[in-house]
Amino acid sequence: MDITNSVAVVTGANRGLGRHFAAQLLERGAKVYAGARVPGSIDLPGAIPLQLDITDPASIERAAKVASDATLLINNAGTYLNQPLIGGDLDLIRQEMETHYFGTLGVTRAFVPVLEANGGGAILNVLSVLSWWHPANAGAYSAAKAAGWALTRAVRDELAPRGIAVSALHVGYMDTDMAATIPADQKTDPALVARQALDGLAEGNPEILADDVTRTVKAGLGS
Repeated sequence: MDITNSVAVVTGANRGLGRHFAAQLLERGAKVYAGARVPGSIDLPGAIPLQLDITDPASIERAAKVASDATLLINNAGTYLNQPLIGGDLDLIRQEMETHYFGTLGVTRAFVPVLEANGGGAILNVLSVLSWWHPANAGAYSAAKAAGWALTRAVRDELAPRGIAVSALHVGYMDTDMAATIPADQKTDPALVARQALDGLAEGNPEILADDVTRTVKAGLGS
């Protein structure tokens, strides 16, 4: 993937890892549509604010029409609602799946024709070490990320003949608002994660493992 000449759409670009993606893409010379539910929350000079709520099909459709020159989609937007599967709130459990699975799928389906019309491109799905490791207290999030991993692998095979590469980023805790309660020594710098992910995209890597805990868990899965 040619990052320098890409036209990128980043979901959830107003904070955390998404903001680092948008900033580093701009530094590398890309044109960036910075997606957020409230576009006024985008404060990156050079980025184009894009109203995008990944749980709202009408918002997704409008965004795909605005960013009609896109060649790179980064599905980054997400939530963490801290719900176990048995004792948790079922509405919140559904919300995790609506965001991480159906939201990602909806944005991807809307932008595939855009990427294809622009000669092909790439999609990066931001997943998690919890795609593979499923602690009880994070059951809802883990299930949603596992579904996102299955989505990524299936869509990768479906889109390869159409000139669209699909990669997954797996990472543990990052130093963002979502992990505010986690001790600092257990968290990775999101700027470093974004850099690794963009380097991996440029190299065409299908799976990008951004920290030691993720690499260890992945190695334990076998082939």
